[in-house]
Amino acid sequence: MLKGFKDFITRGNVMELAIAVIIGSAFTAIVTAISDSLIQPLINSFGGTEVDGLKFQIRDGMESTQIDLGAIITAVINFLIIAAVVYFLLVAPMNKLNELHARRKGIDPEETVASEVDLLIEIRDLIATQSGVSSANNGLAGEIDDSTDTGGRHSAN
Repeated sequence: MLKGFKDFITRGNVMELAIAVIIGSAFTAIVTAISDSLIQPLINSFGGTEVDGLKFQIRDGMESTQIDLGAIITAVINFLIIAAVVYFLLVAPMNKLNELHARRKGIDPEETVASEVDLLIEIRDLIATQSGVSSANNGLAGEIDDSTDTGGRHSAN
């Protein structure tokens, strides 16, 4: 039982996830410090000297009805900074590495992705063969088989 747990913990994906969580926490602390010490004072400067940043109260005298737009803007900026860094420093390079790795193996990533229509045609044909019924049309999806037209309601005859 302990061997299985050890194998699970030392597996590559689990270790990478643990490292990512630790680095993400440290990076979030850096972004929060920059945001609180640099961005928040800039946002508060738009509120004027008489008010506390961009805060306002819905009902005067009730502090529980206070809305702090500055904090909301700061949180959005924090999110955008973290998302941009994660994308440009982790996601984009990893996608490029995966693409280069696939090309070295001789696999063209665009050729391996089947279109939805191709997949639906394949599924339709598999269902037809399993149920013993021949496919209604052996061409592409959406084509009409004119050989079975008996002059019905929508017929041009």
